[in-house]
This record gives sequence, C-alpha cells and structure tokens, in this order.
Amino acid sequence: MRRLLPIFLVIFLAGSSILTGCRKADEVEENGSVGKQSTEELHKQTTENNEENYGSSESFNQFPSFSKLVEDQTPSVVNISTTSVVKRGAFPNFQRSPFGDNDPFEEFFKKFFGDNHQQEFRRRGLGSGFIISSDGYVVTNNHVVDKAEDIQVILEDGGKYKAEIVGKDSKTDIALLKINPDEKLHAVELGDSDKLKIGDWVMAIGNPFGLGYTVTAGIVSAKGRSLGLGAYDDFIQTDAPLNPGNSGGPLFNLKGEVVGVNTAIVAGGQGIGFSIPINMASHIITQLKESGKVTRGWLGVVIQSITPEIAQSLGLSGTNGALVADVSKNGPADKAGIKRGDVIVGFNGNEIKDFSDLTKLVALSDPGSKVSLTILRNGEKSSIEITLGELKDTQKKPTELSSAKELDMEVQEITPDLANRYNLSQNKGVIITNVARGTEAWEAGFRPGDIILQIDKKQINGLDDYNEALRNTGTDKLALFLVKRGDTTLYIGYKLSKKSE
Repeated sequence: MRRLLPIFLVIFLAGSSILTGCRKADEVEENGSVGKQSTEELHKQTTENNEENYGSSESFNQFPSFSKLVEDQTPSVVNISTTSVVKRGAFPNFQRSPFGDNDPFEEFFKKFFGDNHQQEFRRRGLGSGFIISSDGYVVTNNHVVDKAEDIQVILEDGGKYKAEIVGKDSKTDIALLKINPDEKLHAVELGDSDKLKIGDWVMAIGNPFGLGYTVTAGIVSAKGRSLGLGAYDDFIQTDAPLNPGNSGGPLFNLKGEVVGVNTAIVAGGQGIGFSIPINMASHIITQLKESGKVTRGWLGVVIQSITPEIAQSLGLSGTNGALVADVSKNGPADKAGIKRGDVIVGFNGNEIKDFSDLTKLVALSDPGSKVSLTILRNGEKSSIEITLGELKDTQKKPTELSSAKELDMEVQEITPDLANRYNLSQNKGVIITNVARGTEAWEAGFRPGDIILQIDKKQINGLDDYNEALRNTGTDKLALFLVKRGDTTLYIGYKLSKKSE
C-alpha cells in the first residue's frame, strides 16, 4: 500500500494540472473574444482609412489588373508603316569618305557620270498611333511620318488602309492622319493630363520593334520635363517601358483615357520614357484638323530665366518669373507698354515660375486673343492687357543664360575695323574682343563679338562710359549687364572682380 501511495499522488497531481489548464484555456478564450473584437474593430478602422486615402481595399492590397483596359483599348491603337526614299552614293556602306569633302573618287564619278552614281533606296519605318474618331482620324508623332512618301495604317484586326497627312507640327512632334475605313472605328477617349499625379498608374500600348501589339505599364515619374528639344518641352516622364516603335502610341490612365502621346526615350536608359501631355496635343490636333496647320500666339518679347545674381541686382525676392531682355519694335508687348527689364510673373491668372512657363502659355493662346500679364517693374506689381499677335518662324526665340561671379574679358571701342570684322551695324557700346575660356565670364555666356550696351541701367556709348559704370559699381558688387549678340539682346548678372577696374 505504501508503494502504491506515490503512484496515486502523481496521478492526482497530473489530473489537477490538466483541469487547471482547461479552466485557464476557457478564460483565455473568453478574454480572447474581447481581444478579437478589438482587433477586428482596429482592422476595420485601418481599412476605412486606407480606402479614404488610397482607394478601395482591393486596390490597396494588390496591383491593378490591366487586362480589361487592354481588351477595351487595343482596337483603338494602330500600327503605322512608312516608306521613304533616300539618296545615297554608289557605295552606301561607306558613311564618310576618308578623303573628306575633296574626295577624288567623288570628283571622278561627277566628271564621267554626273550625279547618276547617286542611288535611291527605299527605307521603311514603324511607329504607332491611335484613333480619335470613328471616321478615321489618327494621331501619331511627326517624326514617325515626316518625309514619308507612303503611309499605311494597320488596325488591330489586320485591316490595312492608306493614310494621308492632314497636318503636322514639328515643334510639338504631333501629326494628324486620315484614313477611309470600311466601317466605324473604335476611338479613344481623351483624358485630362493636368489631373495626372506623380505616382499614378499608366499603361502604354504600341508596336515596339515591329513585333506586334505590346502592352507595358508603370507609373508617372515626373511632369513638366524638358529635354532641350525646343521651347515647348513639357513632357510626362514615366517608367512604363517605351521602345522604338512605341512612338506615337497612346499613354492611358486607369480609366482607359488617353493622357499622353508617347514620343521619346533616353538612349541606353531603362525605365525612362516621355510622353506629350494630351492637353497640349489636343490643342494642336484641333488646329490641324480645322486648317492643316498650327498658329501660335506671339507676345513680341525676348525673355530669359532669372538667376540668383540677376534677382539680387533687380531687388527681387526670388527667381520666379520671366525677365524681358528685349522688346520687338511695334510688337504686341511694345504697343502695350512692356519694357526691357520688366519681370512677367503672371499670365491670365497662371503663375510664371520660369520663362518656359510663359513660352508654353503664349503658344497655346490664339493669335488675336486678349490676355492679362502681371509684371514687376521697379519693385511694383501691375497688370497689363495685351492683344497677342501670330508667331512666325523668323521671330525671335527665348534665350537663357547662366550666371557668373567674376568678370574676366577684354573690351574695346567699336572701330570701323572691328565693326567690319564682327559684321556690326552699330557703333554704340563696347565690344568684347576676348573672353578667357574656363572663367566665370565664359561660363556666364559672354563671347567675343558681344556688345555691352548697358550696365545697371547706365547706357554705354564707349569705353569712358564703360569704365565709369564699373567704378560706380565697385568691386565685388553685383552688376546687371545688357548685352547684344547678333539680333538677340540678353541680360547677365554677376559680380565684378578687381580685373574690371
């Protein structure tokens, strides 16, 4: 009996432990129900916050599917095949003669065969486009169809149509084509590119490398990008892969609306593509459809960016705005009273942060329309009403210069010999005859042949005026120079060094 007592004791303790564990488990389950309820409420609140800030919980928890968009929009995207004729020498594989321009073999062919040794070659090109109306109007890039003698539009179902160019605009790289389809076509819906935000999803459909329809997707990486292609650069940057053959194709948002025209890629770069905002393209397309050409507003000023040095010399609080460097005589701005040195900070209620903002807004305005400019003159803000003219290709383009902090150049009176050498039509001012490369003056944009007309509003008629202006300004002081280069007038702000005394 004594031997069995320890065994009974072990069994009793084990049974007590099991019962106690069950009771505690029940307590945990009861308490856990309260905790579970709190967790569910917290998850519900978090979900509601996410939906409010980011959209539905479905879009928050997973990437969007583009399958429905692709199915709906692919019929509106077309492949564009072009054929152009180019002339090459008898040996087209040799891109450049080792003998230079005076190639003796070239002279031999010209002497005995004239120019008959020039051979014509047919070059084919591929691009993309999209249908904007059911009766056959198609949008693409100008560079896709420029100089093409034969243009063929191929629909998604394989239908092929010969296309005619309705109009094209090289400045924005937009072209409008027309085909005559057998039945109504599926047209895209144009969106509002101004509503695009950095980080929004976008989708591109095109024909990269001539492989057939291909879909790529990504997000908007940046807006308002300038590539140095012209005064009207205002690109949407996206990481949706764009390849050769995508040019002219549409960039869609998640609603299936076209928000851009794919037009450029960075050579050697991956995930860097650029599209023309559809709001800018729409303005061009409308004019091309109506008249076959584009007319742009003309303000009649030469403008430039405001550097920190120029802002300081003019007493400005910042670098926002477009500085008027010159005013075309009898132009719209001249007639309205705009003067050299004015800073344009507003256009029809739109803020002008840089001179390129003004260029694009004026270009998108119709000739003959009345606009309101907000300007700063001598520190005072005012508004001026102007009737825009029409921009011609021969009229002046905006100019931008960088800044400098030191003057390191030689100037002389304008003598008849210098006037003849630099083809000058005036004798007022002093001419820059030498600028040391690598100096701040060179980096600022000063070049031999530039004429200095003004220093801090003092007119410069010769060296006496020039030296007097430098003495009045003093060393290590910021001065604002007015420089004439050819037909263009520019402002440059920089600090004078001791070399200027």
